[in-house]
Amino acid sequence: MVKYVTLGVLLLVAGATGWAQNEAVVDSVADSLAGPPPPAPVTNLRASDTDNDHGHSITLTWTLSADDGAGQNSVMSYEIFHWVPQAVSEVDSLRRWANNLNDTLLTSDDERPGLRSDLRKARTAMKAALKALPVAYAAYPNNGEWDRVGVVASGVSTYAHTGSKDEYQGDYLPDYCDFYYRVDAVASDTTLRSPSQVVGPVQAYGQWFNTGRYPVFFAVLIFGILTVFFVSKARRGHELYVRPLAGIEAVDEAIGRATEMGRPILYVLGLGTASDVATIASFTILGRVAKRVAEYQTQLIVPTYDPIVMSVAQEVVKSSYMDAGRADDYDPNMVFFVTSLQFAYVAAVNGIMLRELPATNVYMGKFFAESLLLAETGALAGSIQISGTDEIAQIPFFIVACDYTLIGEELYAASAYLGREPLLLGSLKAQDWAKAAIVVLAIAGIFASAMGWAWFTEAFHVTN
Repeated sequence: MVKYVTLGVLLLVAGATGWAQNEAVVDSVADSLAGPPPPAPVTNLRASDTDNDHGHSITLTWTLSADDGAGQNSVMSYEIFHWVPQAVSEVDSLRRWANNLNDTLLTSDDERPGLRSDLRKARTAMKAALKALPVAYAAYPNNGEWDRVGVVASGVSTYAHTGSKDEYQGDYLPDYCDFYYRVDAVASDTTLRSPSQVVGPVQAYGQWFNTGRYPVFFAVLIFGILTVFFVSKARRGHELYVRPLAGIEAVDEAIGRATEMGRPILYVLGLGTASDVATIASFTILGRVAKRVAEYQTQLIVPTYDPIVMSVAQEVVKSSYMDAGRADDYDPNMVFFVTSLQFAYVAAVNGIMLRELPATNVYMGKFFAESLLLAETGALAGSIQISGTDEIAQIPFFIVACDYTLIGEELYAASAYLGREPLLLGSLKAQDWAKAAIVVLAIAGIFASAMGWAWFTEAFHVTN
């Protein structure tokens, strides 16, 4: 009897062992068919308004997945998702409608009476839809969907979701709306992903001041104080020293030479408009030249390229003749309009040079490809030539072809030097002191870097 019981127990043990082995094989096969598991999700996801910007931007930070560089080492990228309500698609449709209508008006001759009315309707509807967006975003998670807004590589734990501040752009991101975000850890097989917990609500808004630009703020403040100080000093009658400029010192000599020879003076204001700084500075120099011409009773020729420049130049010359006490000698035809075509204007001015043979040519203002043509023709006519421009590319041509050249900002200094206006003189002196301070600080910065004083150079660090 004992023999049969023992045999039965052995059979049961053998059967159980075989069943366990079969189960292990089945589980192993099941595991191989299931494939690798998805990577671990990111943790500590945080969202906040981006600092020191105009708004319309949210910065996300998170702790890397446990499988990013460790664990399974399966994370290839992180995908950032933003929850978007259905109302945004309505705004996009209205935006496209308004932009298409606007493009039609700008690029075609379509002047249908209802076109502008339709554009106003589209813009009004879009404005109303934009105003309703805060309510739509606050309805999370209803009536919306997740939209992927960015991808970063593994190892990166921050992302800035930045949109346009122009509401007519497709990537417009409104301020003061409740935003919600999530970040997915994605493996090489993009179907293997693990979403993070949703973070929100968070709102974007602009800041009044960029704290990364304190050095610029203090520089502007100091320069403003210097400008006010020197302008007030000049207005009180103090003499502010300005370094003599050879080109300006030669103006009186050139006018005297023209008077002795009985030949005219040609003044060219360049191809700039009346709003260009170089042209404005040239008006001041023209006033000084015209006053001397009136005193010496010499002929002045001022051909202009722009009608507005012509009108201003006529008033400047007229005022100079009145200041010289010779208002009756002023002739409006001294200043005349030629053409607004660049090389046609140059051909006309060159013709005047060769016909009138002026004793002195003055080129002050904004010049381009015509600079060498004018200067070479003036040299051929045997004129004394004085030039000045802030166009860096044209300065070499003036230097080689003219007798005197005001280089770059010397043109602006010349207007202050000749006009003696307190505002101009004060600004010029403030600029000189500011430049001296920049040179000193640059030298100090080189010394500080050599000594390893990082605190000094970091004090002047500016961020965007």
